Amino acid sequence: MEKRSFPYDLSYTQNRELSWLRFNERVLEEANDPSVPVFERLKFLSIFTSNLDEFFMIRVGSLTDLTLLKESHKDNKCGLTAKQQLDEIFQHCMALYRKRDKVYRAVEQELRQYDCCNLAPKELEASEKAFIKEYFRDYVSPVLSPQILDVAHPFPHLENKSLTVAVSLSGEKKELYGLIPVPKSLPRFVVLPGNSLRYILMERILSEFAEDVFTGYTVTEKTVISVTRNADINPDDEAFEVEEDYLVHMKKLLKKRSRLSPVRLELKGSLDNRFISYLCGKLNIEKTQVFKSAAPLELSYVYSLLGKLAPSVARIVTYEPFAPQWPAEVRRNEPVVNQIKRGDILLSYPYESMEPFLRLLKESAQDPNVLSIKITIYRLSHQSKVIDALAAAAENGKDVTALMELRARFDEQNNIDWSQRLEEAGCRVIYGTDGYKVHSKVCLITRRERGKIQYITQIGTGNYNEKTAKLYTDFSLMTANQEIGEDAALFFKNMAIGNLDGEYRKLLVAPHSLKRGLLALIAQETEKAQMGKSARIMMKMNSLTDREVIDALCRASQAGVKIRLLIRGICCILPGVSGKTDNISVTSIVGRFLEHSRIYCFGEGSEMKMYLSSADMMTRNTQRRVEVACPVADKGARRKLFSYLRIMFQDRQKARVMTASGEYLCIPAEGEEELDAQKALMAKAEKQAMALKEQEKALGDTFFHKMRERLRNRRKNKERH
Repeated sequence: MEKRSFPYDLSYTQNRELSWLRFNERVLEEANDPSVPVFERLKFLSIFTSNLDEFFMIRVGSLTDLTLLKESHKDNKCGLTAKQQLDEIFQHCMALYRKRDKVYRAVEQELRQYDCCNLAPKELEASEKAFIKEYFRDYVSPVLSPQILDVAHPFPHLENKSLTVAVSLSGEKKELYGLIPVPKSLPRFVVLPGNSLRYILMERILSEFAEDVFTGYTVTEKTVISVTRNADINPDDEAFEVEEDYLVHMKKLLKKRSRLSPVRLELKGSLDNRFISYLCGKLNIEKTQVFKSAAPLELSYVYSLLGKLAPSVARIVTYEPFAPQWPAEVRRNEPVVNQIKRGDILLSYPYESMEPFLRLLKESAQDPNVLSIKITIYRLSHQSKVIDALAAAAENGKDVTALMELRARFDEQNNIDWSQRLEEAGCRVIYGTDGYKVHSKVCLITRRERGKIQYITQIGTGNYNEKTAKLYTDFSLMTANQEIGEDAALFFKNMAIGNLDGEYRKLLVAPHSLKRGLLALIAQETEKAQMGKSARIMMKMNSLTDREVIDALCRASQAGVKIRLLIRGICCILPGVSGKTDNISVTSIVGRFLEHSRIYCFGEGSEMKMYLSSADMMTRNTQRRVEVACPVADKGARRKLFSYLRIMFQDRQKARVMTASGEYLCIPAEGEEELDAQKALMAKAEKQAMALKEQEKALGDTFFHKMRERLRNRRKNKERH
């Protein structure tokens, strides 16, 4: 039987995992950027570390699963098997660990200039050593669960990403190993007495007193270890009985996550090869999966440090405070729904506040004309005003339906809790369609006014999460367009009956029509270019991995379409490949805020077709999720969106351009001012908000002036009579 040749052209594509690692390296560059305040650089180190943790749990985990298959699966963008991809990943990560260590040392050294010191035990002063010794005796030692490792004490289960002090022990008659798990009940660090912020990490305290823990032994070697486990649980692959309650199933799944197979072992410091071999054997991993680090293995504690800095120091070492501004096009003293009926409102997070949308929900909860509120929920903050408004609406007799996605990775428990809260308030909660995550962000408010049904629809690129709305760049479109509203009503009906093949007039909805619609729009621009007409495509997204979309963009480039891609993370298309992607440019921006919005534009000028979407161009989004893309027709919203894109593409500080090899390079300024797009958008929002305040003050002054004149004239008339 003749062997089939590999059917994909790999000359203009790259591996998604290595592309992601290059993106995370960009995060590390922010930690190494001297123009970024030093404490913010420490936070970027924490972000880099947590990103890498999730990458191993999810992507390395799923590739590890693929290696267990009998048939070797080859990636359609690089032609490598899962095993080959893992080898590349482990090799690339070794270099990243070395780079992180170097950056971490530099950042910690600079923080010491501001009396923020992460100390080793040997650096403690005599009084501080006494304080830590007493602290260990009174608070730490009573909660420890140390263990030697021998026949009678088998190797324990080490929880995913938990910290453990591993020691080599020497006794009178034998040598063995021991473990001291760092209890979760203990703080991550202990602040030492004094005016400056001098602190010591808990794992260092445990290491320092290891001999006190293992009495009767001599500690010959010690280090901190952490195991990363495969967390790529897909509920669709898990067998469960049809009659089993879905919430119960998800709770069981969460318990299972912590016990999945190891994919990485991290060491802070070093161990002899014999001990490493022992750990690899017990964890069933290869030595290529062992990574040594000089930086702490878990860095989320840095966020707790901020509140302990002196205010005068915090102002120097952190970003200048910025609060999302009230949008210039929204009046504070008028119901939001009335303003939406006059024209679409487009909110740009985090530059503008989420408050107008929250106010719309609150107003709708009280509005006698509102019949129902329907909403899709993927991620929420732990204290959610959205939930409060929905619960209030239900309690006021509105028909409230929440389509809750319980499979939002790592937010499952939060969503389970919120779904129960909504049900208690009288809301109807549904859980989407088996096999497809509902990732769309749609809210539909149905009103009856003067005997007619009227829809107010909100469609966003990001979650209904008040916290991330201050940290992520996203768009929220609120419209009274009836065709969009009718599509949204049909969308919720289809979701309720499990119909994923619905046809819509305006909305593009995955898995049925979103990719098909966007491919048709790319084809239209391709045809225009083939006819000698000017043709353009602009796309902003988090990731591009879908092979069909990549190939369509390549064909468009070959036809002469000018394509500008703004992609924060994974990008599997290589720009500038001769004869293939010459007309494609790829820019990535990593800055203070996480670039999260998805915008798709086709054509030029007034003929440009603009879409906002919840979907990235990844196969999981286009084929395995329920996603929505909404056209932007309102002239004011279109101008605002285009102005935003223009500023983003002018960035010369945080932007990096991708080369044909997949590397990222700084963009030469070429005599232009080195614009930081996010800073420019913050300044623009503040300027517009200030102008709005002055306008409102002037209107208020005029109003009060007229009232005073009226009262004065009234008094004069009384005096005459």
